[in-house]
This record gives sequence, C-alpha cells and structure tokens, in this order.
Amino acid sequence: METIHERRIDILKSKMNQLFEDQKNVHVLYSYNEMENYIKQVLSYIQDGIMAGDYVILVENDRIYPIIQKELSTRLTKDQMKLLHFVNNFDFYCSSGSYHPPAIEEYFNKTVQPYVENKISFRSWAHVEWATLEEPLHIIEEFERTVDKAVNLLSFPLICAYKKGCQTT
Repeated sequence: METIHERRIDILKSKMNQLFEDQKNVHVLYSYNEMENYIKQVLSYIQDGIMAGDYVILVENDRIYPIIQKELSTRLTKDQMKLLHFVNNFDFYCSSGSYHPPAIEEYFNKTVQPYVENKISFRSWAHVEWATLEEPLHIIEEFERTVDKAVNLLSFPLICAYKKGCQTT
C-alpha cells in the first residue's frame, strides 16, 4: 500500500516532469533531510531525464556516486547509462582551491560546451555540500544568481540539492 509521503513524491515528480517538458530553463533548489530520500530523488531525476532523451550531468560526491551508479545499472541499459555524465562535486566546486563562483562557472561552461555546441538536450543535478555552517551567504547567493543566468541562457533544467541544516539562511 502506498503511503501519503510516497503519493506526495509521485505528485511532485509528475508536476516536475511536466514542468521540464513545458519549460526547459528551470532551476530548482532541493533541500533534503535523509540520504535515502535524496538517493531516491536523484535516481528518479536521472532515470526520467534519460527516458526523455536527455543527457544528465550529475555533479555528485565520489562516496554517493557508486551507490547511484549501481542502482541505475539495474534500471537502465548500458546504452542508456552512457547518457549519464558524472562530475566529482569537490572538483567542480573547488577547482580553484576554494569555493569561487567564477571558477565554478568556468568549470561548468567547459563541462556543458560539447552539449551546447552539438545542440544536445541535457539536464543537470548538482549536489552542493558544505564543510561547515559558516559559509558566507553572499557567496551562495552569487553562485545561485550565476546559475540562474546559465539556466536561462542555455535553457536546461537544473536541480541544486542542499542538505537541510547545512545551508546558510
């Protein structure tokens, strides 16, 4: 029997998929509590994207990615798995040695360049992790504004996932 929580997730998933069909330039901030729910959401997002014919750029940490990859390998064919592009989130967010939005933007542009140049449809999921709760809010806000511009310019859906309690508000 389906729980109320599972029903809400199905409704949200359906509405989100409809939103991505209607409008490609969507930037969603996703806040999660439990890792199990996080993994279910990222798996669903990747699988739905691949089934829609999109490449999926997954910015994830190297501890969680093998869990995601293992589960996806039971749900998708080898050819479908080729539509998933993994980017280590530590490398992505700290390529300049620290969290620096212009460096992140440059890394992102290099990552999506082949898709943009070849007019290949893609979507992205970015797991944003903070070592401490002391990260300056202005850096996060600057980064999210930069991301909004990229989403609108390149017209692709993006989910930025933050763990509740680790975000600065």
